[in-house]
Amino acid sequence: MSYINRNDLDQMKEITPEEITNALDNASRQVLRVLPDFTHAFQKAYSENGFYAPTGNVDWTPGFWTGEIWLAYEHTGDQCLREAAEIQMESFAQRIEQRSDVETHDLGFLYSPSCVAGYKLIKSLTGRTAAIKAADELITRFHPKGEFIQAWGPLNAPDNYRLIIDCLLNLPLLYWATEETNDPKYREIAEKHIHTALANVIRDDFSTWHTFFFNRETGEPDHGATCQGYRDGSAWARGQAWGIYGTAIGYKYTGRREYIGIFKGVTDYYLNHLPNDLIPFWDLEFGDGDDQPRDSSSASIAACGMLEMAKYLEPEDAAYYRSTAKRFMKSLADHYAVKDCRTSNGQVLHSTYSNHSPYNTCNHYGVDECNIWGDYFYMEALTRLHKNWNMYW
Repeated sequence: MSYINRNDLDQMKEITPEEITNALDNASRQVLRVLPDFTHAFQKAYSENGFYAPTGNVDWTPGFWTGEIWLAYEHTGDQCLREAAEIQMESFAQRIEQRSDVETHDLGFLYSPSCVAGYKLIKSLTGRTAAIKAADELITRFHPKGEFIQAWGPLNAPDNYRLIIDCLLNLPLLYWATEETNDPKYREIAEKHIHTALANVIRDDFSTWHTFFFNRETGEPDHGATCQGYRDGSAWARGQAWGIYGTAIGYKYTGRREYIGIFKGVTDYYLNHLPNDLIPFWDLEFGDGDDQPRDSSSASIAACGMLEMAKYLEPEDAAYYRSTAKRFMKSLADHYAVKDCRTSNGQVLHSTYSNHSPYNTCNHYGVDECNIWGDYFYMEALTRLHKNWNMYW
């Protein structure tokens, strides 16, 4: 096992403006190509043998597909994309109205890239109403004891008094809801959660816990664990990337100076545990020479986080993280992006949803496949590099 030398990382080529445009053109064409199958249906969370099957508006992932449609619409202006996204927003409106499969903290993943995006882009009142209702639902999962939003399951489940690092990307829905309604309750809960999360999921060496448990009676921190990483003490690659992007978003909305140091620590840990092509294995425990699957989605998420945080840093630091993100995107666009629609109807190959190991109890699916959030964040990172983007988060 070996990791890339930082000097070698700094010598790698950045994606060029022309390559960014070409990659975004290709991604938008792929969205348009498959739109007939995925206008009244959504893409499943992961492909099988390279191809997504249609699914209903279920689970935590369909918002990413609608987000891809919006990003393609922003890039091309094609009205059929707008019409498809509006159809999908109606589905999200029905889902929250009927409270179907909403016992989760993932309401931000569901409603920010779909309905908040639709409101920001075309002033959709359907999107605005649905997203505010989703924010109302999300804050019901907040526990005053411990000051966090519970990740999964019924709120009275004794074994689920916990948060997970992914929730950092669900909080923007709450910040947006306060901006729209002038009601501070959403922002107050978001700020309490991020403070609790960052105080507990970040280890001393800036690796991250996937999930952290609290004492139900007192709210005191109890212990960290993994559900999707290789083992409890390792750093799950996608979780570390959520930490990078989530901390950047946390700084955007709170302005807490200490988050800059956390961002740098979490990002540097990530950069110090990458293989030679910069696309991590599914857990940062692994490097070149290990017979393990990659997680290309993690690289796209991390790139988005670096590009967001670069807006707020001193010029030298900002240039460093922008340059690093461009190197990530060069590797993804050259070696991982789908080039032939006959091999896949997705955007980016070699992603990992959930990989079983001897030390965890994860299901085994979406391994070495396209994953829908990986496709979305790949397009988001390209969009960030292509223009001054008004983010959906």
